[in-house]
Amino acid sequence: MPLSAAVAMAATTVLVAGAAAAPVDVDPVDVASAPGAAAPAPAPAPRADLAHHGHVSLWGDHIAIRIRSENRGPSDVTASTVRLRFSAPLAASQELPYGCLRGGKAAVLCETGGLRSAGGARQTALDLTLAGRPDEVVVRLDTVWSGGARDTDRTNDVHEVLAPATGDAYAF
Repeated sequence: MPLSAAVAMAATTVLVAGAAAAPVDVDPVDVASAPGAAAPAPAPAPRADLAHHGHVSLWGDHIAIRIRSENRGPSDVTASTVRLRFSAPLAASQELPYGCLRGGKAAVLCETGGLRSAGGARQTALDLTLAGRPDEVVVRLDTVWSGGARDTDRTNDVHEVLAPATGDAYAF
């Protein structure tokens, strides 16, 4: 018997008071598509305001990035991920901090962990080696995962920084 027919039959079965109902293994997608069944409304996504600030320094073939990630609320964020993209490729061999991984030839993804609303900030420090010795590098930073929370103010978690190879710290 097709699953949708089993769902329709189960919906018409009358339970006797005090009788235990047998568990039915039903795919929720098929239940929602059963005739006359209304799909439950999705819960609204929690709102949060993730913010990333810090600085970038470039000298020779080394680039250092310091990031301070925080959540200005109103909801807590269970986990989030920040992405850093570089205008120059990274060296093939990199030692990345715990919670970070390569996202391509010129990108790194780092998890920031849970961020409480109006709670403390998380620090991420990256010391990377570039494939060459560019005169400057553009670093693009943005949030790619916010634990399912909706961020209505993206102005403080999306940045683009030009870092000349002077060794100076350029803030974002």
